[in-house]
Amino acid sequence: MKFSYAPRGVCSQRMDFDVEDGIVRSVAIYGGCHGNLQGISKLITGMPVDAVIERLKGIRCGGKATSCPDQIAQALEQAKG
Repeated sequence: MKFSYAPRGVCSQRMDFDVEDGIVRSVAIYGGCHGNLQGISKLITGMPVDAVIERLKGIRCGGKATSCPDQIAQALEQAKG
């Protein structure tokens, strides 16, 4: 399943995911801190969706209520339904 997510409260503008059989197959994040987000994308590729959500949910960026990793978790939760 391929889907896009429009993150809120962070520098990133769009996140594109490909998830098959509960596994993150690919992630592309546009905007934000390119190096960090490229690294996060590579780290979570091949991981089970539930493991990604568990590890990234609730991470905050500075004084913000969310972060790009938290937005990744929220996107995956939304996709699960």
